[in-house]
Amino acid sequence: MEIKKTELEGAYIIVPDIHGDNRGWFMETYSKQKLEEVIGVEFVQDNHSYSSQKGVLRGLHCQLNPYCQSKLIRCTRGKIYDVIVDIRKGSPTYKKWIKVELSAKNKIQLFIPKGFLHGFITLTDDVEVQYKVDEYYNKECDRSVKYNDPEFRVDWEYENPILSEKDKNAPLYKDSDCEFKFER
Repeated sequence: MEIKKTELEGAYIIVPDIHGDNRGWFMETYSKQKLEEVIGVEFVQDNHSYSSQKGVLRGLHCQLNPYCQSKLIRCTRGKIYDVIVDIRKGSPTYKKWIKVELSAKNKIQLFIPKGFLHGFITLTDDVEVQYKVDEYYNKECDRSVKYNDPEFRVDWEYENPILSEKDKNAPLYKDSDCEFKFER
């Protein structure tokens, strides 16, 4: 398992070691021991989403404190662009974003620290995304920010994505109550 820093402070790309033979392949998807050395997070819940069509956009989402979540994301069927935006005030990468292609084929995972907005867009039909979180879901702390907020200028590469009502009606970041402080 190779753990690579991204240009966003505290976010990592995890590239698994894949062992294959004539029967197929095997990989370790999570090792508390290996990840704990770098990220120091204990996960408490696994989530799994399915999107039936290409162009489904889920995001940008986060949970407020005290239920703010770190996430370990992977795409186990199909392909997505996973997008994260650093909204931790005081961070050297505040309001910057990255987009990472995650797919069943490349098996790459993305670790997202607390204080980031998160979203993804499906690049194929029949997509499954699985992720671990370090805090339980809390409806009262669940938040969305407009996916195409001009403050971030995320390049989703889609003109008219398929959105939920929640995401269609999400506020701009400047009008939201999403607020996090950067801590080293």
